[in-house]
Amino acid sequence: MRTSLNVPQEVLDEFDETWENEELESRSRAVREAIQEYIERHTSLEGIEGPAVAALAFDYEHTLVIGELHTVQHEFESIIWTTHHMHHGEWCLETIFCQGSAMRIRELVYQLRDFDAVGRVNVMFLQPEHDPIATST
Repeated sequence: MRTSLNVPQEVLDEFDETWENEELESRSRAVREAIQEYIERHTSLEGIEGPAVAALAFDYEHTLVIGELHTVQHEFESIIWTTHHMHHGEWCLETIFCQGSAMRIRELVYQLRDFDAVGRVNVMFLQPEHDPIATST
C-alpha cells in the first residue's frame, strides 16, 4: 500500500540520516519499522495481563519533581525491584525494574506520565510465563 505524509523538512532530514547511518535498505523499510515500534509501544502497555517483568526508563527535571517521584516510588515498592539513576545537569535519567502484576506496573507508568516535569516514560515488558511462539500459531 502506498501512502503520503506531511513531515517537516528538518524531521525528514534527521530521519533519512538516521536510517542511512543504520544502513537500512530504504526509507520505506525505515518507516515500516518506525510504525511497528510505535504500535508496539502504545498497544503493549494495555494488552499485557497477569504477572510481568518490566523496565521503565524516564527522564525528568530533577529540582521540579524529585520529592514527588520518591513518594510515588515508595507507593509502588512492592513491585519495584531496583532503580538506576543518572544526573545530567538539571535533568536526570532513571530506570526502574519492576516485577508484579501488569496492572500495577501500568498504574506506575501512568503516575510517572502524569508529572509535567517528566519528559517521557518508555516501557519494555516481559512476561516470563507467556510463550509468544506458542500463541502466534
